[in-house]
Amino acid sequence: MFGFRPDGRRIRGVDPIVQITPYLMPMRCDAQVFLSHEVDYEQLTRYIASQSAKGEKITFMQIIVAAYVRTVSQHPEVNRFIMNKQFYSRNNCTVSFTMLKDPQNPDLGETAVKIKFDPTDTLYDVRDRMTSVVVKNRGEGKKNFADHLAAFVLGVPGLATLVVGLVRLLDRYGICPGALLDELPFHTGMFITNNASIGLHHVNHHIYNFGNTSLFFGMGLLERKAVVEDGKTRMKRFLPIGITADERVCSGAYYAAFFNDMQRYLKNPELLEVPPEEVRYDPRAEYHVPKIAKQDVKD
Repeated sequence: MFGFRPDGRRIRGVDPIVQITPYLMPMRCDAQVFLSHEVDYEQLTRYIASQSAKGEKITFMQIIVAAYVRTVSQHPEVNRFIMNKQFYSRNNCTVSFTMLKDPQNPDLGETAVKIKFDPTDTLYDVRDRMTSVVVKNRGEGKKNFADHLAAFVLGVPGLATLVVGLVRLLDRYGICPGALLDELPFHTGMFITNNASIGLHHVNHHIYNFGNTSLFFGMGLLERKAVVEDGKTRMKRFLPIGITADERVCSGAYYAAFFNDMQRYLKNPELLEVPPEEVRYDPRAEYHVPKIAKQDVKD
């Protein structure tokens, strides 16, 4: 309310052509733009193997998330969202994803988690934060706030409709409690899903109208394509990613710079091993997240 929200601050001075887009496309599903990207699987595999030789366990998903966090630290414009036709800059860098309670037993179900990152996080910091959250939510009987809330509202006929409607209303006017927004996975800068882990192809997933997700990344099964290298044709493996973006968030030029830099980090993941030289923030939207203690990380 009045330009202040628990999860962001009102952005002013936006280009008029960009600023009018929420009036032309008031819902997030109106403004979905679909992109695709192919990550060099063989190059990342070699990098992951070299890290393993050093005693560092790294996954493909962790590299992608680390590349996103690093790129947001340089392009805060993409870390904005639209609410009630107004532009807000997040005062956090968050990534949400859905995980299986037990990868070996799908019958145990799944849960959605959200992680806050610091813009100075290295690849190892990102790895540690993700590992800690996964460990806390993995296993039979493990339930987080979102699990308990969903079970509670669904247990009373009609209550789910009432609660979701109330949260939407409070969220629209910026008066939804910050503690609740911190727990809801749909209020996030990026949502990512690893379809390859369950044997599915990559998808261009929709962006939920509930919440304020700006980007959705969908990883899929490996693809083999013919490439020409050193004058010779061979089959090469790629990791496909379907990307869905809210085009209202910023201009196409900002998006282009964002994806170009993210692609550079995915091609050179070693750049993520050290903190960025500097971090850019939107006005009044600086944020910091303490580094996670090593004892809180368990494989």
